[in-house]
Amino acid sequence: MCGIAGLINVRADAPPPDRELALRMARAIRHRGPDGYGIYRDQHVALTHARLSIIDLDGGWQPMANAEGSIWVCFNGEIFNYIELREDLSAKGHRFRTKSDTEVLIHAYAEYGEAMVDRLNGQWAFVLWDVARKRALFSRDRVGINPLFWTVHEGVLRFASEVKALFQDPSVPRGFSKEGLDEALTFWAPIAPLTPFRGVQQLPPGSVAVMDVGQHGEPRVSIRWRPDFPEKGASRGGDEAAAMAGVREAVQGGSTIRLRADVPVGSYLSGGLDSTIVASLIASNREIPLRTFSVEFDNREFDEAEHQQAAVAHLGTAHAAIRCGDPQIAEVFPEVVYHAEAPLLRTAPAPLFILASLVRKSGYRVVLTGEGADEFFAGYDIFREDRVRRFWARHPESKFRPQLLMRLYPYLQRSPVAQVQMAKAFFGRNLSQTDDPFYSHRPRWDGTGRIKLMLDPAMREGLAADAAVEQLRARLPEDYMRWSPLARAQYLEIVTLLSGYLLSSQGERMMMANSVEGRFPFLDPRVMDVADALPDALKLRVLDEKHVLKQAMRDILPPSVLARTKQPYRAPVVAPFFGAEVPRYVEECLSPEAIQAAGVWQPQLVAALVAKCKKTGGKAMSNTDDMAFCAILSTQLMARDLIDGARLRAAGEDASGKLGVDVDRVLAPI
Repeated sequence: MCGIAGLINVRADAPPPDRELALRMARAIRHRGPDGYGIYRDQHVALTHARLSIIDLDGGWQPMANAEGSIWVCFNGEIFNYIELREDLSAKGHRFRTKSDTEVLIHAYAEYGEAMVDRLNGQWAFVLWDVARKRALFSRDRVGINPLFWTVHEGVLRFASEVKALFQDPSVPRGFSKEGLDEALTFWAPIAPLTPFRGVQQLPPGSVAVMDVGQHGEPRVSIRWRPDFPEKGASRGGDEAAAMAGVREAVQGGSTIRLRADVPVGSYLSGGLDSTIVASLIASNREIPLRTFSVEFDNREFDEAEHQQAAVAHLGTAHAAIRCGDPQIAEVFPEVVYHAEAPLLRTAPAPLFILASLVRKSGYRVVLTGEGADEFFAGYDIFREDRVRRFWARHPESKFRPQLLMRLYPYLQRSPVAQVQMAKAFFGRNLSQTDDPFYSHRPRWDGTGRIKLMLDPAMREGLAADAAVEQLRARLPEDYMRWSPLARAQYLEIVTLLSGYLLSSQGERMMMANSVEGRFPFLDPRVMDVADALPDALKLRVLDEKHVLKQAMRDILPPSVLARTKQPYRAPVVAPFFGAEVPRYVEECLSPEAIQAAGVWQPQLVAALVAKCKKTGGKAMSNTDDMAFCAILSTQLMARDLIDGARLRAAGEDASGKLGVDVDRVLAPI
């Protein structure tokens, strides 16, 4: 993966885009592409690219054009089926000059137009420029692994892989979006097209957008893919043996095709089911031991080292682990927020930032991970929780049914189900409202939404208390309520948490901050389609999560992995910042003066929460307090490093690095 950025004039008679600004935008995201830059400019556009070389190391420089120079593309990501696509296009008469997947995009556009995206198996964000038609085509992969942002200001559309590149233009307004923060403090992340920044949009996952210079002020967006499920009751049981074979074949294929690279490929190994499946499947494709990487925690509540070591012993991988404690989390957190460019309600991205740095230092640029399995095969506790609550709601007076909640969250020291009465009070709210489209997620959203009471009144002005949820309701698919409750819960998890947080703040952004590309076999199109079509009973068998996935992979997994209780990845939240010494940046960012200047939070409420954190050392605090502290600190860091501007200016000033492509049709017209 790489970084892309550029400028596109809205008016056909506008002056040529600013070349130096376009290059500054690319330099600001050089962590995404440390191997060099490229630029193409004509009267209407400037396309720039920061390269991380993974496929066709010599010939894959961008921006790239066809032989006639009539179609240009700057592309971030990988097209894994590029070999098959190139063969098909060659049979239709197309001639290729490189061995890169990038060139396939150019010829696929020439052959199929925007329908080309339906043929891609990969993860991508690209902008393609059709010179003759003065048309820009934007696209982003199905689930939004790769980011793409834009803003239109003073007649120029600026686009980039990261917002910090857009803000290289000092004329672009910088500030928080009330609506974006509202969604982040409800769903953990804004849902595209919203972002945390006022005036900045993101292209929705699974969509394309078209912009014709001189005709429209903003790109016209159309959604080409969304999660889809069978209607409720369409298939209750299904042939389990056939389903197991289909799942095994799809996940094997999705893993194998993601080994395509001209550099070594490693794998994360958390010790859980999903990463162990991926490592097991790809280890058999290698003549030398697979290189695996994991993070260990000093705090035993979060540590999975025992399970990681069991998986390593079973698979025989060449393993490297990095230990993470509270001081390390506190040390890297400002960097984490700078690269996430979003409010964070958890510190979980920080250890993954540290893990990605280990991968890079070990000489690797590509790792496979297990993200996506929980969403598409129903692995999270929120799905089991929803099932228990619905079972309980059929007989709300039952004393036995709420006791099933005790089977949830066994890994939490401060579990919401630790006491039956507490669990009944928490999960029993709105118990009978099973027709609510958001029944599965209401407990989570209600808990997160309480953080918004700490916002400055100006940040809530004009927003209803349930504005974020109502916006999501308006975007639901027409057939949403015809799906089963499990399918509806899966859809919500995919479009909110997976795309906006897990693949972004916790995933791609932490890896690319260290110039590492993550690949996700469970997000292969075939895997997602197979999973979506499965009957509920094969995904969640009573309360047995990911049932068919476990059965399909039983023969290749260590018994300990199959037997262990699901334990989601987590990290300490508040304690890292209130140890023996509070980091200086925490004191500065959370001072009354800094809170007042940022204008996001109420200073007196922040001061009370900080006093509580200091008194407790950040330990044994409520879930709401944990999230509130993290949200406040991260937004204050965003205000300092992404809105105030000093660090932004510095990011675009380093002009070193190879310029692999330099085509300027303004300075040297053809």
